[in-house]
Amino acid sequence: QVHLVESGGGSVQAGGSLRLSCETSGFMFSVSSMAWYRVPPGKPRELVATVAAGGRTYYTGALEGRFTISRDNAKKTLYLQMDSLKPEDTALYFCNVPGPDFLSWGQGTRVTVSS
Repeated sequence: QVHLVESGGGSVQAGGSLRLSCETSGFMFSVSSMAWYRVPPGKPRELVATVAAGGRTYYTGALEGRFTISRDNAKKTLYLQMDSLKPEDTALYFCNVPGPDFLSWGQGTRVTVSS
């Protein structure tokens, strides 16, 4: 059974940093591309970043440079380092595969950035 458990969210002021983690189990993490998504208040889900099994990364829009996606295959864990946070980064953050065939979604971790 697939489990995705996100953690590391919290409330920070603009300019602050957070490191999100996604602990996984129940599938072949080391050979799977992984992704972070977020759901801002009142908006649809959006892709934040992806990392391929081989390590190649992709970031949506202007997030590259502020966000860094990484993975630890030995720990089956996905990370998202978020720096220089802005109020518009406020959202519920989820990890999953890039899709369209998603795994069962976790509960997400909430990030709130105040100005």
